[in-house]
Amino acid sequence: MSLHQKNPQGSQSQHLQSCSETQGLQAAQISEALAKSHVSSPRLMPGNSKESPAAGVPSTREGAQGFLSSPVAITATSSSRSGERSSGHKEEESTAQAAPRPAIVPIPSMRVEEAALMELMLLKYRMKEPVTKADMLKVLIPVCEKHFSDIFLKACQHLEGMFGLDVKAVDPRNHCYELVISMGLTYDGMLSGEESVPKTGVLILVLGVILTKGGCAAEREVWKVLNQVGIHAERVHPLFGDPRELITNDLVKEKYVEYRQVANRDPAQFEFLWGPRAYAETTKMKVLQSLAKVYGVEPSAFGSQYEDALRDEEKRARATMSATAASPSGAPAGSSAKSSRSSCP
Repeated sequence: MSLHQKNPQGSQSQHLQSCSETQGLQAAQISEALAKSHVSSPRLMPGNSKESPAAGVPSTREGAQGFLSSPVAITATSSSRSGERSSGHKEEESTAQAAPRPAIVPIPSMRVEEAALMELMLLKYRMKEPVTKADMLKVLIPVCEKHFSDIFLKACQHLEGMFGLDVKAVDPRNHCYELVISMGLTYDGMLSGEESVPKTGVLILVLGVILTKGGCAAEREVWKVLNQVGIHAERVHPLFGDPRELITNDLVKEKYVEYRQVANRDPAQFEFLWGPRAYAETTKMKVLQSLAKVYGVEPSAFGSQYEDALRDEEKRARATMSATAASPSGAPAGSSAKSSRSSCP
């Protein structure tokens, strides 16, 4: 799937800004379109009031409350207002953003129309249904349609960074897509019957921290990175719920990570390691590549971890070749597996 930009960057940026402003003025239309598509999102969870800009939504947008009350939409709306702050505050923000920060939370460039597409695609993911371009155009106002490719690309990037989901083209001719979990993982943390969001993005980040710490990360190091993206041990997160429960209990039960006490430490200290399911489903190189995207660097920037990942890839390649040679059909087991998701209409 490749999307090409036809307009110069400056002109395109101006058009998208105008599109975003119009989208904000007509938020009620978006809400109506989302309602027609049966889009619904989890409400903002308590415990994170400082970082939740719900209070910033003006009363004139009450007609779009169903859309704006979702965590994704609220953060997107707040981000679009960042330019209205004082110049002194802007300087503080630029200083704070100088260091690379993982994009598990919505990045500042997210616009309302991108959040609208994310809402729809997440709904389709929950329903295990493909999503078409026609579906997505229904949640965009007409002035944004000519910029669909750029808006769609940004929404896909947000889905990958925040939720660990890849958007795959299943029928390029008819512009039909499906969302799949990134990096070969099979866990999204969504409970059946609940309107929640995938938590795979958090899992990928935790696996990345462990990997960059040599395969064993102290608990304080994991939380240090998570705190940088607004995920705190003692706060309920608006998207991911109770982070401590997720990381030290759910991911442990799912065997993606091991959480063990460090011997001979007083007070007690804990550390994280990859679990057997992480080793079985993904690779060190895939995790490093994902982490490199987040930080905007090449995987080789991770030095010794990259070299270790290369050795791991070579080892896996040799094992695959041996298994293929030993197989009567000449193909690895499981190569004929089919997708369980429904086909495009």
